[in-house]
Amino acid sequence: MESLERYRPIIDDFEAFLEACERPLGNAVRVNTIKASVERTLAALEEDGVAYEQADWNPRVLDLETDSPGSTWTSFHGFTHGQEEVSAVPPVVLDPQPGERVWDCCAAPGGKATQIAALMDDRGTVVANDNNLGRISALRFNAERLGATSLAVTNDDARNYSLARFSFDEFDRALVDAPCSCEGTIRKNPDALENWSDGHISSVAGIQKGILRRAIQATREGGTVVYSTCTFAPEENEATVQHALENEPCRVADFDLDLEHSSGLTAWEDETFDSSLEKAARIYPHQNDTGGFFVAKLEVTA
Repeated sequence: MESLERYRPIIDDFEAFLEACERPLGNAVRVNTIKASVERTLAALEEDGVAYEQADWNPRVLDLETDSPGSTWTSFHGFTHGQEEVSAVPPVVLDPQPGERVWDCCAAPGGKATQIAALMDDRGTVVANDNNLGRISALRFNAERLGATSLAVTNDDARNYSLARFSFDEFDRALVDAPCSCEGTIRKNPDALENWSDGHISSVAGIQKGILRRAIQATREGGTVVYSTCTFAPEENEATVQHALENEPCRVADFDLDLEHSSGLTAWEDETFDSSLEKAARIYPHQNDTGGFFVAKLEVTA
């Protein structure tokens, strides 16, 4: 936990934050409305004797009282998919609509990509890309299990992604759930900080900037790009969005989020960021008893 001390100046009730990071995470799942409604899924869980609690901010997110959420009847039949509660936030902020063309730049193993497909009623095109060939099989498996027929899988580096393979030349929306230092996953992965270093943060931030810029370039004017990470590092969050603001036609947009959260930062150490980054959301583990996440919504401008 020593590496998290650098965030003491920016996190209210830092001791509560540390205590939350040391507690195990619950077993959250997302209702897959491609296969079943929320009501049918809840009835199936009750029949199976699995207790649950719905998230206040999203009725499709459930906390199950079981140590094996992937072994339930609802999981086997694709009614539910194991997905950490805050991991369900970025697709909701993206707000994809039926019939649209949406790009999930870093999609494996597919939790958010299939959630996007469900939010679109499985109508439209969801391009689920990942550069890691080893993770593509998990992405394909989850898409098939959850019945996401609108989903197309590609294996490429998002930083220089080509749309030449498609019959269209721009997306309506894009999600950049970027590879990161994963500090916010420490509750489910206690070893998350083992390889932490300033050098690693700097290296991954460079990759994030390239992916976010390409997502903005590939999205139509007036379209939406959501940038998210499961880390606390401003170098990977606000600084990455700041880089996009300075190099691509976009602006930070407002969004509503019914989870408790903190505003994005406008300064970190000797660096300052655009005041609009206050519109971003920092979700800390102690605020909602979840993992940690950062989410920013961008509108592509002329």
